[in-house]
Amino acid sequence: MDFNVKKLASDAGVFFTRAVQFTEEKLGQAEKTELDAHLENLITRADGTKNWTEKILRQTEVLLQPNPIDHTGARIEEFIYDKLDKKLPSRGTNAELLGQYMLEAANEFGPGTPYGSTLITVGEYQKRLGSAERELLHTSATTFLTPLRNFLEGDWRTISKERRLLENRRLDLDICKARLKKAKQAEAKAAAAPDFQETRPRNYVLSASASAAEHELRVAQTEFDRQAEVTRLLLEGISSTHLNHLRCLHDFAEAQATYYAQCHHYMQDLQRELNRCANAVSAPLSSAAVCPDPISSAFLSGPPSPGATVSSSGQRPSTLTMEQSQLPVTGTRKAKVLYDYDAHDASELSLLADELITVYTVPGMDPDWLVGERGNEKGKVPVTYLELLS
Repeated sequence: MDFNVKKLASDAGVFFTRAVQFTEEKLGQAEKTELDAHLENLITRADGTKNWTEKILRQTEVLLQPNPIDHTGARIEEFIYDKLDKKLPSRGTNAELLGQYMLEAANEFGPGTPYGSTLITVGEYQKRLGSAERELLHTSATTFLTPLRNFLEGDWRTISKERRLLENRRLDLDICKARLKKAKQAEAKAAAAPDFQETRPRNYVLSASASAAEHELRVAQTEFDRQAEVTRLLLEGISSTHLNHLRCLHDFAEAQATYYAQCHHYMQDLQRELNRCANAVSAPLSSAAVCPDPISSAFLSGPPSPGATVSSSGQRPSTLTMEQSQLPVTGTRKAKVLYDYDAHDASELSLLADELITVYTVPGMDPDWLVGERGNEKGKVPVTYLELLS
């Protein structure tokens, strides 16, 4: 207990001495050891990295989860499951919930009615949009948000701790410099006194005090230099942090590109389905007054046989032939496929990521689509899924 009290008293004395030195420096009453320019630049760069990383992280979270209440609740839920060492359950997106509500409403209003069948069509696509959004949230959290958060909660805390220690070592160094300066001044004043011979014992004490102050200064200088080197090495690691965040940024941008391409594709499909619904409602045949089933028409896995007709289930005859291919071809070139694509009807061509195909357009064709050829296979392909090569 006695040892702890002494240590507490010693620590309190050191803290008080540092506080006095810091205050005098702020008031311009004490000298301050300046860090070298390289170390100062590293500190400024590190502070900027920390501040902007915080802003980018915070705004990205707002972008991915705009509702602050949902965002706060999600973070609390994530924190609780992390502390319990359990996997966070998958959360449905707002679009998926909207799609589910539409499907339930269609069942109540009657799936065979024009309104009910359209609700089914739009609801299915809303669920697909929500699924794509959930994949974006998961990918962004894994490849972008987590590395940024790990830097702030890990590397930056270590850097901050070493910087505080460096500041304490600097204060100790300046305290020793001030103490030695006072000892030297007292020794010089005693040596210049008229009664120097009579005060010789006291001069020996002053000389010993100056020698002790010089020793303390050498020790303080060594500790300061050692801590400055440790801090410098940590701050130079910010360059590696920038490289890591650069890779994460590329991953985030790629995840966004994939998400928006999927959304664009889904909405094009939805527009085609709604146009079919409108044509079906305006048709004179009462039996055709129901929209085609989105599962059987928009996501048909295989093409029917040529010239086949569709039964009375509501499907329309398949457009197997490529009328566009009968028209003049313009701008034939190679293209690299960016993402997998499943043909939704017989007029389209399924794609595999990274394969090369030949593409061209024909007069009057939708600018969002091209005609693609792969061997003997031919069909329409979405432009957003391709990288056109020169």
